[in-house]
Amino acid sequence: MKTVSLSGSLRANVGKTDANALRAKGQVPCVIYGTGEQIHFSADERHFKNIIFTPETNLVEVELDGKKYKTVLQEAQYHKINDKLIHADFLQVTEDKPISVSLPVKTIGQAQGVKDGGRLVIKMRKVRVRGLVSKLPASIDLNIEKLAIGKSIAAGDINIDGITVLHPANISVVSVQTQRAAVVEEATPAATTATPAATTAAPAKTDAKK
Repeated sequence: MKTVSLSGSLRANVGKTDANALRAKGQVPCVIYGTGEQIHFSADERHFKNIIFTPETNLVEVELDGKKYKTVLQEAQYHKINDKLIHADFLQVTEDKPISVSLPVKTIGQAQGVKDGGRLVIKMRKVRVRGLVSKLPASIDLNIEKLAIGKSIAAGDINIDGITVLHPANISVVSVQTQRAAVVEEATPAATTATPAATTAAPAKTDAKK
């Protein structure tokens, strides 16, 4: 997994009033947990671009007063009206303890079913997995080249060394479906057999009197 950095400042006070004051200054109240103690800090909301507003899942190295903490984002809270980030929770990670994260799904190649006229459907944009930090890939890469129409790759088909997929084995991740083509009914003109009108009248019989 890729690592991004986040600098912050330790919070002297913890509470709703202090949190609202930080938000008014463009700061996001945050907490790091996972090692027995909680570390409360704040960080500039503009620095969350590569943490939250990205399809990727990254490790986050948080620096506070010269000390660095390796973490992963666990939860983000947003304002109900303006959708601004108002709080972030980070889980501190270690090399010997497995963690659970959601990794983005990426497809490799073009499915045979798509070549045959089908439509590729990615049903899960991210897959929840569990494993050691050293084993976690940047993404779940699925080779779809042999995927035919009507076929799918399920969670149980994903095999990555040292990684456990946290979804039911039969849940579909990506599939190829039949294209829904519009059915055009061509109106077939009714065969009409017209009886040609008589154009030649039978000659009238005339009795000539002599």
